[in-house]
Amino acid sequence: CTGSGSFKLSYYNEYKSYLSAGTCSMAQDFIANLDPYNGGICDKYENGKRRMYVILSPEEVAAGKTTRWTELDIQNKGIKNFSPYLWSLHHLTALYLNNNKIVRLPSEVCNLQNLKHLDLSNNKLRSLPVELGDMLKLQDLLLSNNSIRLLPYELGRLFQLNRLELDGNPLTPELLQKAREVNGTQKLLMFLLDTLEAPDIPPARPWISIRERTGKHMTFTVMCYNILSETLATRTKYGYCPSTALAWDTRKILIMKEILERRADIIALQEVETEKYSSFFLKELSQHGYLGVFQPKSRAKTVTEEERKHVDGCAIFYNKSKFALHKDKYFDFSQLAIANSEGADDMINRVQTKDNIGIACCFDIKDPTNASKHQKMIMLNTHINWDPEYSDVKLIQNIMFMSEVDSFVKDIKGGHSLPVVVCGDFNSTP
Repeated sequence: CTGSGSFKLSYYNEYKSYLSAGTCSMAQDFIANLDPYNGGICDKYENGKRRMYVILSPEEVAAGKTTRWTELDIQNKGIKNFSPYLWSLHHLTALYLNNNKIVRLPSEVCNLQNLKHLDLSNNKLRSLPVELGDMLKLQDLLLSNNSIRLLPYELGRLFQLNRLELDGNPLTPELLQKAREVNGTQKLLMFLLDTLEAPDIPPARPWISIRERTGKHMTFTVMCYNILSETLATRTKYGYCPSTALAWDTRKILIMKEILERRADIIALQEVETEKYSSFFLKELSQHGYLGVFQPKSRAKTVTEEERKHVDGCAIFYNKSKFALHKDKYFDFSQLAIANSEGADDMINRVQTKDNIGIACCFDIKDPTNASKHQKMIMLNTHINWDPEYSDVKLIQNIMFMSEVDSFVKDIKGGHSLPVVVCGDFNSTP
């Protein structure tokens, strides 16, 4: 026997004993005795929000109807401790524990991973468990009028938190001042996250060798990597990351380290900013025997020179000891949409407005085992539109790209038999 909405309990453990015994009717009778409505729907207003619970009638229970309550209200009861059973209610999205006598919040609270609202105001809390920072779905955390002197830096990980109430605690003036500013919650979380000690460097990725290189045939390796452009690496999108982790000066070192550790013969990168292609990637990789080609997204043609530096695009780097560039071509999906619209409004209104691009390169392969052998291959790189609301655009962009690549290959002597390697960020699940 369960309810939906907010469930106000005067004697939580007694109710639990009824449920654990599987006696729905006893539990319902117990609640009915507590509530003047004697069953049915009960409303409660608090802070302008409606909170409601539903008690199933005997007829509904007999008919097999079930409900699921997602909020639990245990306030104004003078509670000091909790039953461990409380932390097993993983379905809860709201927990009201305000106006009690709670001194300590157990670390097991982090088991409630679906919790969005947690009210602990008007208690006697002196500290908070660091595990509270693992409750990433929290949107409201009310801690007013306790005895909290310090906030765990781990709270900075709560990137979805919209409301953090701290008034009435003996916190430092600095923390209280930040919390009271405009957008104070976000500023305080940012401060806590940036102050949090950086985690250990993650372990090396476990690479899986699909097939050992055997025989005398020429082999090569390919890396495909969306590096996340500096412009897109913002706290708004990645609120769970410290500023230092998002800073380009930090990330570029780690990205280049990853690339050079792999030592792939061909490297296909997405979201490379125009200025960073020449000033960083080409400059660094050329010292290790690579040459490259690059194409920014089509909006680079319509923005100012300063803005053009930050427009991202696709790049292909290749080991010059193994490959020589025979021919390359860039594909502007926006222009292709116009050329292929045939009067279709969606091609103009949906596809043409997206500035994604693609690159095709034809390479001459330098085979050290046979210098007289002239073999070619085709290498592709693209970045398809990201928006899940534009799945049709993703499909059309891929179709246009493959169609243009087909024409590109046919223009190359013997192109119909050339091997083609396709790389890209397709922003789609398989």
